Amino acid sequence: MQLTWKLRNQPENSAIEKLRSTLKVDPTIARLLLQRDIQTFEAAEDFFRPKKDQIHDPKEMKNMAQAVELLLLSIEKKERILLYGDYDVDGTCSVSMMYTFLKGKVEHLFYYVPDRYEDGYGVSERGIDYALEHKIDLLITLDCGVKNVSELNRAKLSGIKVLVCDHHEPGDELPKAIVLNPKQKDCPYPFKELCGCGVGYKLLSALAEKKPEWQEEVESLLDFVAVSIGADIVSVTGENRALAYLGMKQMNEAPRLSFKSILESANKAFPVTLTDVVFGIAPRINAAGRIYHASSAVELLLSEDPQTIRQCTEEIEAYNAERRLLDEQTTSEALALLDEKEFQNSHVNLVYKEGWSKGVVGIVASRIIEQRFKPTIVLSCENEILTGSARTTNDFDIHHALVQCEDLFLKFGGHTHAAGLSLMKKDFPEFRKRLNQWILENISQKDQSPVLLIDQVIRFSDLFHKGESIQNIPRLKRILDQMEPHGPGNLKPIFVSEELYATKVQVLKEKHLKISVCQADFRGDLPAIGFNMADKVDLIASGLPFSMAYTLETNTWNNKSTLQLNIKDIQEATIFSK
Repeated sequence: MQLTWKLRNQPENSAIEKLRSTLKVDPTIARLLLQRDIQTFEAAEDFFRPKKDQIHDPKEMKNMAQAVELLLLSIEKKERILLYGDYDVDGTCSVSMMYTFLKGKVEHLFYYVPDRYEDGYGVSERGIDYALEHKIDLLITLDCGVKNVSELNRAKLSGIKVLVCDHHEPGDELPKAIVLNPKQKDCPYPFKELCGCGVGYKLLSALAEKKPEWQEEVESLLDFVAVSIGADIVSVTGENRALAYLGMKQMNEAPRLSFKSILESANKAFPVTLTDVVFGIAPRINAAGRIYHASSAVELLLSEDPQTIRQCTEEIEAYNAERRLLDEQTTSEALALLDEKEFQNSHVNLVYKEGWSKGVVGIVASRIIEQRFKPTIVLSCENEILTGSARTTNDFDIHHALVQCEDLFLKFGGHTHAAGLSLMKKDFPEFRKRLNQWILENISQKDQSPVLLIDQVIRFSDLFHKGESIQNIPRLKRILDQMEPHGPGNLKPIFVSEELYATKVQVLKEKHLKISVCQADFRGDLPAIGFNMADKVDLIASGLPFSMAYTLETNTWNNKSTLQLNIKDIQEATIFSK
């Protein structure tokens, strides 16, 4: 799929020079900071060194006072508390965080993580049955619940007190409960992009303001929040950046045994970044809920016994291997369906099939977008019910699009970039017709083309200061490392260099590209790797110049670290320097 390269807005030279002089950094760094709206020394200090005072007062969240009072009273009265979390990383980390905090303070503490196949998305009737059977006094939902009106109202009518901690878009009607969600109407909380675990953390933070002796214990749970921020692909700006930064600092300085075990299993070496979390921890925790049951991930996250942790990690690694196989098989079958004539003129990739695993349809939807750039929904069919996941292109709001068809759904929830839904098979033709028409009329041109946003066009000579050896990590890369954690709103900078030549070309495992690259005015070659880019080999092996988009990475081998370019795309033409 051909990517369109788009250069981000470039700051004025006068602004670059002013910030460069103030911060004593080179123009490349100054330009990157200005692109992130960092214009002063104070703003740069907040960006590079997030602090606790950048975290908002939890009492600003609507209903927080009532929530704290309810939880404190429940603890004091020794009531039976059930934590109900979603089956993804955000949900399982939320449950694990809350359980870790409450386990020494509550005599009867339970958790319930729904089964993807038996319960489905969100709070289920089966989950409420569990609460009733265990005579629960207080039900706390985490990363779910705001749209489960009938289920939670049933719990309320049955005498169970309900506290909802969620971050998904609320519907027109809320459950009869105390609801903590910065996205609900009239909530004055200044930051709206918290993950579910972040909302739960705000509850504990407010609790610690009432009980200062708990403050240090609450702050020790920030690693759970950081993992959730990375895995749930929420914005890594504002408060989330501070929470993720402090959580990753904690993970690297005193890693929780469970996270350490998963990262070692994923061959990630400390110190780790939020990107390592996204590609190391997240898929493995998710695999438990996709293949077996997410409660096994919670068991791992809660355990402090090395033998149990090792055993659980091995099980989750096996689930992840099985998940990858299912992912590949289902993606292949879905793409074959989309090749059929009836899909040729559709504005949405919308397919279903009996036998597909509900656990991988979300991943498959993302894979399909990589090859057919349209909003995508992949559904599994069982007992005349279709259940699955939606993913989107660029900034097209897939949740808003699905709201237009909400009357057809049995269950539905999500946010701008991803959603889950279920509907009767008989309603599928009407669903496809209505959704396709709505997307045709509302999707913008920019959301129909895959775009690679480029931060800067630079020459290789810009990467190294005078006198720096290309055999060592340059100062520029060391400063860029301090721009972590990366994620939406603060993506890793992507550079483009043009008029490049390949001096060495290898294809690894028939799909990865490993090359050495040179540029006319640069001393020596730089190593570069492009994952799943073997199709570019003829382009760079022709002996003709090419342009390359890349990020800067550190490659460590035999205790020696050198700069490596991580290729994002290669094009034969000169794109910007015309």
